[in-house]
Amino acid sequence: MFEGTEDGSPEEIELRIGAVLTNLPIIRSLAASIAMRADFDLDSIADLRLAVDEACSTLITQGAPGAALTCGFRVSHDEIRFTVTVPSTSDAKPSSDSFGWRVLTTLTDHTATWVDGPDEADAPHLVNIELAKRRTEGLPG
Repeated sequence: MFEGTEDGSPEEIELRIGAVLTNLPIIRSLAASIAMRADFDLDSIADLRLAVDEACSTLITQGAPGAALTCGFRVSHDEIRFTVTVPSTSDAKPSSDSFGWRVLTTLTDHTATWVDGPDEADAPHLVNIELAKRRTEGLPG
């Protein structure tokens, strides 16, 4: 059972990895490992793996050449919150009308996307997707 950090605050895990499709298995495996460690049920683990895969795939296609994905997991008693960010030359956020976005909203309890503008001239935009998966009711934890 997940108990958080020593002071009871949520645990935070960050991964920075090249924004290429061949790195997706690493990110999916990390998501599944975190969910298993947090004692999520098998269906929730599978849902989180698929949602993380879809979010990362979406941003990889929007990433600037040579960009890296920054993936953050925030694990609390009853929820895993995942945020992924990629530098992009475009200020367009992922479409909420796409099939992929429907997958995300079906598999998770929360989804959001936004774009942060560049801090300085010639800097890239940062495209973000956030999702959350809550523990299934009635399970210990």
